[in-house]
Amino acid sequence: MMCNRNAAVLLACLIVVPGQTRGAAPESAKRLVTGEFKWVASEPVLAPMKLGDVQWIAVKDPSVVRYKDRWHVFCTVRGIERSHAVVYVTFKDWSEAKQAKQQILQCHPGFFCAPQVFYFTPHKNWYLLFQASDESWEPKYGPACSTTADIAKPDSWTELTPLFDKKPSNIEGWLDFWIICDEAKAHLFFTSLNGKMWRCETSLEDFPHGWSQPVVALQADVFEASHTYRLKGQDKYLTLIEAQNGHGWRYYKAYLADRLDGQWTPLAGEKDKAFASMLNVEHPGHRWTDVISHGELLRAGCDERLEVDPENLRFLFQGVLDKDRAGKNYGQIPWRLGILRPVR
Repeated sequence: MMCNRNAAVLLACLIVVPGQTRGAAPESAKRLVTGEFKWVASEPVLAPMKLGDVQWIAVKDPSVVRYKDRWHVFCTVRGIERSHAVVYVTFKDWSEAKQAKQQILQCHPGFFCAPQVFYFTPHKNWYLLFQASDESWEPKYGPACSTTADIAKPDSWTELTPLFDKKPSNIEGWLDFWIICDEAKAHLFFTSLNGKMWRCETSLEDFPHGWSQPVVALQADVFEASHTYRLKGQDKYLTLIEAQNGHGWRYYKAYLADRLDGQWTPLAGEKDKAFASMLNVEHPGHRWTDVISHGELLRAGCDERLEVDPENLRFLFQGVLDKDRAGKNYGQIPWRLGILRPVR
């Protein structure tokens, strides 16, 4: 019975994403060689709403998987009454996303945000990774995780558990945590707002604990929100990482490596040749964003390998107009979510 259940989970994770055809494969895959990306931005697909007595200001930091013919989206919401929380939304098609029910996760009563969701095959469980804080923890702030056997039941997530017993001695600031696994290890990436992306590791047997001392994995003109994926069929890894003050206040760069513990080389790592910025994003409808910020690629599966199909890249991102963020502190910016699709 357990084997059948595991097979069903893996089959559901590999369902082809609707609307992603194989016809344009050569052109899409070529961009991962040349680094020449061109995108079309959708209209906003997800916006903040009033939940109970709380009017949320922003919806941001999305993480998403396709499972059993539905999208499962987790994202940060920001507000006045409560500064940070995480909502869950599920729907069949992106056209339904704005009307879909949003539900606040109850796995932590305080500060938690910037989720990442994946199915961890060795434990036969879904994992959510957050940056979170609690006065009872030591360290009081850092990466923490929650698990469930059923991604479709938002009330089933366990109470958050910190990944570290103490903060690494060589780290000052850390945020935007991200986990990806290869055949033997889990790798935890994070950024520190000073041009550095860090990496540490643990064995699959010890996961989610037993992390090594972090080392600098990438150093460049980058800022935060690094997300790393395995390129399906290519045995290469792609890191997307947010930068500041290029074409748009926030934009994304891209780097490639042969191994998760290897050297990252620029693919689209310059202001004038970025993965996604106001220089290479078209707005066929009304323009609703002047930035490309904290986003997640739509994956080809849902497990810990975080595979994306290089022939069918889609990027779910947070955006806002410059005029709508002007004069506001970061917590008051009215972020919404949209999708970038390649120009055909």
